Amino acid sequence: MRILVISDTHSAKKLMDKLKVKLAGNIDMIIHAGDHFEDSIYLKSILNVPVMAVVGNCDFNTAEKELDFELEGINIFLTHGHKYGVKSSDDLIVQRAKKVNAKIAIYGHTHIKEDKEIEGVRVINPGSLTLPRDGCKGSYVILEVENGKFAYYFDTL
Repeated sequence: MRILVISDTHSAKKLMDKLKVKLAGNIDMIIHAGDHFEDSIYLKSILNVPVMAVVGNCDFNTAEKELDFELEGINIFLTHGHKYGVKSSDDLIVQRAKKVNAKIAIYGHTHIKEDKEIEGVRVINPGSLTLPRDGCKGSYVILEVENGKFAYYFDTL
């Protein structure tokens, strides 16, 4: 299963349309880590794949603030991150991920790419497609999960 992991899209439909051109037919699912939850609905409509999404601090939707779920034998914890203090530390998000037995914790909020292994949890922030704060191009992650194993890479448009 090949998954687009994205966050902090902030209604940039032109960039999401570019993603469609680049990824259409090559992904099986979308994981959206919040800020402009409605963008996850838009992405679902243009890429025609299932979506797992949470709301962020810029959302006023009543959707879930966090999710934990299993894909192909991999437990994943998904949140935007603002309720876990991710701008200063990964401690709280790692503790929550461990509590739900997640191998991967995915979050957004900082607009900065992150890739760390902490206490057996792979912590991934795809950065922001539209408003990156790390001096790089807007980014996202392609996550591949199969039979209890995963691999991933960061990419840009």
